[in-house]
Amino acid sequence: MKRRVSPDDVADAPVRALCDALAALADADEVRAFLEDLCTPAELEAMSDRWRVVPLLLKGVPYREIHDLTQVSVTTIGRVARTLERGAGGYATAVQRQQAATATASH
Repeated sequence: MKRRVSPDDVADAPVRALCDALAALADADEVRAFLEDLCTPAELEAMSDRWRVVPLLLKGVPYREIHDLTQVSVTTIGRVARTLERGAGGYATAVQRQQAATATASH
């Protein structure tokens, strides 16, 4: 059986190698190509569904309304919300960086 990586095991070499590969990519187009090669269409859809609900949760939109807007399951929305509260902070960092990049580009 495949061993799942626990949050305490982030320093695991294969996870670190994947993180390094993502960090080495230059722009969103390269990241997209990498993810399309790495993930099945279903995996990519699941990750993008999670990412789509993050800004809505941060704005305080109720779960049912998020579901109506995105068709993402309420269960997935709840999981993303819990991760925003108690996760490793990756969503928050990505949102902050994305907002900073948007602000810089608009000036």
